[in-house]
Amino acid sequence: MAILGACAVWSLITGAAHGGRPEGVLLAVLAVAAGYAAGRISGALLPVAAPCAWALAGVVLTVAVPHLAPGPQIVTPLGHAGATAAVLALSAGAACCAVWAAPTRAARLVLSVPAVGAAVTAAALGSTAGCVACGAVLLCALAAGRMRHRGAGIAGLALVAALVAVLIPAVAARRLPGGLASAVDEQLTSHRVRLWHDALGMAGQDAALGVGPGRFGELSATAAGSLLSDGKPHSAPLQQAAEQGVVGVVLLAAAFGWLLHALWRTPRPTPIALTAGAALTVLAAIASVGNALSFTAVTVGAGVLAGLATARPFTDDPPEPVG
Repeated sequence: MAILGACAVWSLITGAAHGGRPEGVLLAVLAVAAGYAAGRISGALLPVAAPCAWALAGVVLTVAVPHLAPGPQIVTPLGHAGATAAVLALSAGAACCAVWAAPTRAARLVLSVPAVGAAVTAAALGSTAGCVACGAVLLCALAAGRMRHRGAGIAGLALVAALVAVLIPAVAARRLPGGLASAVDEQLTSHRVRLWHDALGMAGQDAALGVGPGRFGELSATAAGSLLSDGKPHSAPLQQAAEQGVVGVVLLAAAFGWLLHALWRTPRPTPIALTAGAALTVLAAIASVGNALSFTAVTVGAGVLAGLATARPFTDDPPEPVG
């Protein structure tokens, strides 16, 4: 709560300093907090049924509301499509948590259907990113069942997230070798890279406070010249750096670090902790190259999954020791 509170307060400070609009950040903070509370409560009451129900809700949401929010339908490479991939990855993670929480092998086989169903849904919707994201979560969930000590797994997830976060500024600064830079431009589109370059330039103008939350769209020449711009750089770390300065980036990293720490300390079994951590790391990777965190469904889902994996079920079973 202290970290989320600091995120909210800092957005108000930077917004007051530059006339920004912190409402989006405040909504995201509220969504994560509400999702986390719902996940903790439902996970404590129904440790098996709750994650399965949340997983099915995520799949139904992506099918019933394909774009998840109104506005320009930016789908290439990771606009609204990234939000869909994020929700499906979180759904797969919740379903896998239900599988590992099931008491019998037969129940685990039945509960694996929603987990696989998230990947099938991604394929049916034509979401390549969703297929890759769900596949990564499923593979990590299988591997989590063979790990006895979660510390190494949590450290590995933190390393993956850090590598992605470091790679994005390198791409934005155009410091990759020629061949690799061309490949990145082809996959992410040169328009996306130009948005990142604009964000990096804004971060350099005022490293302390940034340009103010919600002001990237009006100050970016690339965004202003696009017919289908949503006013965002499509990278959570670069958006924080551009709009809220270094402190904003530190707070974003602290929030993710706290999630991993909470999963490391949770009394739930190691497979559940590592599966949830893998799904949240996949979300972090998607958010680093897209605008997934701009969708309330994604931020609520992240909070729910973290709450489910850190809940203390009302049972007589002793908690698993942290390792």
